[in-house]
Amino acid sequence: KEPEATIVEKLKDVTSNEGEDAVFECRLSRETTQDAQWFLGDVPLQSNEMNEIRVQGTRHTLILRKVTLEDCGPVSFKVGQHTSAA
Repeated sequence: KEPEATIVEKLKDVTSNEGEDAVFECRLSRETTQDAQWFLGDVPLQSNEMNEIRVQGTRHTLILRKVTLEDCGPVSFKVGQHTSAA
């Protein structure tokens, strides 16, 4: 059983103007196969034309494309028992 990954670099608050991309980054203590999930409010996010979710080693990135006022709200990242929010 692999040791649990923890969040070593937490999310930072991001301010974007309407029509811009908002980029959120989180870094984990180790690469992991554990499920990592991004949320906007209570809604789990998937990678699609509006959201880009990237994983490069221990760095997890969420890009909200061309944000609108509806995208305003808390963004959170969860892995295992650990959560970071901005």
